Amino acid sequence: MSVPPDYETRVYAGVLGKMIGVYLGRPFEGWTYERILETLGEITYYVHDQLGAPLIVTDDDLTGTFTFLRALPDHGNRRDLTPAQIGESWLNYIIEGKTILWWGGLGYATEHTAYLRLKRGVRAPESGSMARNGKTIAEQIGAQIFIDGWAMVAPDDPPFAAELARRAASVSHDGEAVHAAMLWAAMESAAFVESDLMRLMDTSQSVIPRDSLIRHLMDQIREKHAMEPDWRAARAWLAAHYGYDKYRGACHVVPNHGVMLLSLLYGEGDFCRTQTIVNTCGWDTDCNAGNVGCLLGIRGGLAAFEGGPDWRGPLADRLYLSSAEGGRGITDALRESYFVVNSGRALAGLPPVLPKDGARFHFSLPGSVQGFTAADPARCTVENVAAPWQPEQRCLRISGQGGGRAFTPTFIPPEAIHMKGYALLAAPTLYPGQVVTASVIAGDAPAAVGLYLDVYGDGDALVGLDGPSSTLGAAESGVLEWIVPDTDGAPIARIGLKVDGAVYVDRLTWNGAPRTTFKRAPGSMWRRAWVDGVYRVRDSVDYPFMISQNDGTGLLMTGASDWRDVQVSAAISPALCKAAGLAVRVQGLRRFYGLLLCSHGKARLVRGPESVLAECAFDWEYDREYPMRLAAHGARIQGWIDDQLVFSVEDEAYLDGGIALVVDEGSLAAGEIHVA
Repeated sequence: MSVPPDYETRVYAGVLGKMIGVYLGRPFEGWTYERILETLGEITYYVHDQLGAPLIVTDDDLTGTFTFLRALPDHGNRRDLTPAQIGESWLNYIIEGKTILWWGGLGYATEHTAYLRLKRGVRAPESGSMARNGKTIAEQIGAQIFIDGWAMVAPDDPPFAAELARRAASVSHDGEAVHAAMLWAAMESAAFVESDLMRLMDTSQSVIPRDSLIRHLMDQIREKHAMEPDWRAARAWLAAHYGYDKYRGACHVVPNHGVMLLSLLYGEGDFCRTQTIVNTCGWDTDCNAGNVGCLLGIRGGLAAFEGGPDWRGPLADRLYLSSAEGGRGITDALRESYFVVNSGRALAGLPPVLPKDGARFHFSLPGSVQGFTAADPARCTVENVAAPWQPEQRCLRISGQGGGRAFTPTFIPPEAIHMKGYALLAAPTLYPGQVVTASVIAGDAPAAVGLYLDVYGDGDALVGLDGPSSTLGAAESGVLEWIVPDTDGAPIARIGLKVDGAVYVDRLTWNGAPRTTFKRAPGSMWRRAWVDGVYRVRDSVDYPFMISQNDGTGLLMTGASDWRDVQVSAAISPALCKAAGLAVRVQGLRRFYGLLLCSHGKARLVRGPESVLAECAFDWEYDREYPMRLAAHGARIQGWIDDQLVFSVEDEAYLDGGIALVVDEGSLAAGEIHVA
């Protein structure tokens, strides 16, 4: 597999295209062509405002696409990654009934059905097989909507992209749904180096069986396009021959795949026209527009979004990925693009790319703002520009008057607290004790610049905390460094810069372990800062944290993947349960180190819910408090109970991640939780 010279830019454009399509089509998902025309007219731009909906939302198309791809680094970025390993990642990152999937029920919602198979021990690909689940369930749309990432890690290698798509799709689907996913992945892979739509379609047909319905559908739509110049007439033909009424199930792949192919042909490669067609046609609009948008982004690069309305500005790169990996819940298009790029480079045997020494915010590709927006557009502007000191690099230019402010979210933003639809579960990305560093340069005139935070306070209102500031001379550079202060348990909602004048931001990042205490705080967001992977979470007069889990192991999680050498301590009071305790280096529901009080008078140090690294006798009782401390430093994992060191082992399976309370089939209570 080769990596094209413009790989990073093409992936970024693909990610943006996926996001634009999903955000464009989501407000009227499931509408018919007739209802769309009557209510909205032909879709030429975002319509969320008309329908009273937010633009940036949590969506299964986006969360599944970028979360399931975690199977690659989790299993060593191997080219022989198996469906069973991808299925293991489903169990690690999906919180049942809460994240990623549409939870429509066993035997009706395909992904929910497959998840329950996996949970009950049926390994992929049997979990998604037609033999296990029947033809109707197996051939719904989901395999196709999650497939773009597998294509983007295999640039200019359609057979390998199709094979990865087959393995990933077979976790939950079979038959024509898998063929559709393979065909689309092959087209997206080829689009890194080929722009001719007909040749892309020719290439994609070679990866699926000649007698497949998906291939026959493509042939028919191509024939129709050659004879019929009006896409509306072609849509009517498609609805008559391949409409929803022809297929059983909640959302079959064939009608929607037909709409995608039709829009590609009649859109003739133009991003705006293609989005108009694919969205106006109706049916599963966010899924269809997202797949088509990704393909055209890869094919055209960032130029695909030019020459029409401002597709990128309202997005500001913002992206939510709601999963058991809470520290990745609040992210952005550029950050996820480099995750894809580095997964693809690993598959090609190449080292990772870490712009500006791995800074979290580096703005390295044209137009990237990584979530930064102006608090008041009348007093501040934000734009990505070529760096004046090195034109081949990019940076963020912030121009402010009278203390203009620009910020990016580090936790669930106020407008998303009560989001309808798919739940947004996320942990903050920034915590007290971490060190924030910003590299800035003044423009042609002197400028003042400073850091600030907003935290959630009483009534979930934002409360500002000002950090260090500096006055720079014309073209003078400076570094702002801030050890984030204690917030008394309040989660940090966003970080920003206040500016008088014009300032170029080269990078902004943070590092180091947090030093903080998690406890009850004003408002409700202190609890939302914990990703809820248990049956029930509550608090009481005595304890801020009380959790219950009815079946298997549950985790209440917070923290982020940049936590490496940390220790967590708390007084744990186990109630009726099989096991209870603390975890560090948490990377989901099945990837963590845990210090547990277990049934039959045992204490254990575990890796995940099933691997015991060490065990000893420990006589413990229900409803008594036990001070517990778990530390990870390099490969050394150590655990203390009642201030006595009980375990010290070496293990290198997980080197970073957050923290959690852990309970297995029962309940526990915990007081304040300290991290250092």
